Amino acid sequence: MKSKILIVEDHELTRFGLKTAFEGCDFVDAIFEAESAERGLELASDNDINLIIMDLGLPGMDGIEATKKIKALNKDTKIVILTSHNDEQEVLNSLKAGANAYCSKEINPKRLIQVVQSVLDGAAWFDPSISHIVLDAATKSQENTQVRPEKNYGLTSRETQILKLITEGYSNIEIAKELFVSINTTKAHVASILQKLEVDDRLQAALKALKEKLV
Repeated sequence: MKSKILIVEDHELTRFGLKTAFEGCDFVDAIFEAESAERGLELASDNDINLIIMDLGLPGMDGIEATKKIKALNKDTKIVILTSHNDEQEVLNSLKAGANAYCSKEINPKRLIQVVQSVLDGAAWFDPSISHIVLDAATKSQENTQVRPEKNYGLTSRETQILKLITEGYSNIEIAKELFVSINTTKAHVASILQKLEVDDRLQAALKALKEKLV
């Protein structure tokens, strides 16, 4: 299944480079461009966009606020933050807003294409330069939470195994290959995990698993 991608970036040269990188990819149906978050919201609501590559430092509404609004419109829209900023608060605010991936603009174009493919498949991805921020936040949250009885949310051993792979950034396809099961079986397990953990997506599941030491 091919996907519609929207690039929200105020620098024309960067937009051109990103569009060029994704043109010709066999999983891309169409590429849309927006120079502002406001225009991005319009395109996202009118064109059934599957994934958005979002800059943070936009004129007017910033990328974090835009991410919140787009997720409110359609929580299934995947959002990949692509920015030169690695500020801790911006990273955490982006993830809280619902971003599925956070990438540095220094990322290799081929690697970015791989990240986008994995996010479309359901994976979450963090640039190695900010992974420590996510893990530190999860650890601090755990330390600041009152001690409570151990709980596994009724996860089966197989679901716990899959949850661990999710926290390590595996996509559904990669999990299926790792465990020698079908993609449909993997998707069923992931859906069950999200329901039991009472979360909306894989990123929230991964953060909850780390915070509550479920894996």
